[in-house]
Amino acid sequence: MPRLIAAALTVAVAAALAVGAALGVVALLEATPEQPNVPLISHQTASPRG
Repeated sequence: MPRLIAAALTVAVAAALAVGAALGVVALLEATPEQPNVPLISHQTASPRG
């Protein structure tokens, strides 16, 4: 019986750590600023060939 309790406790702690890690990763991804989607070169700014 003590082994069953220890196993159940281990599973519960592992699940809690997994959920905490997932929430931490999501928080880190949301904390990074969004990069502007501006092309380095466009048809308006490209110099003509020739």
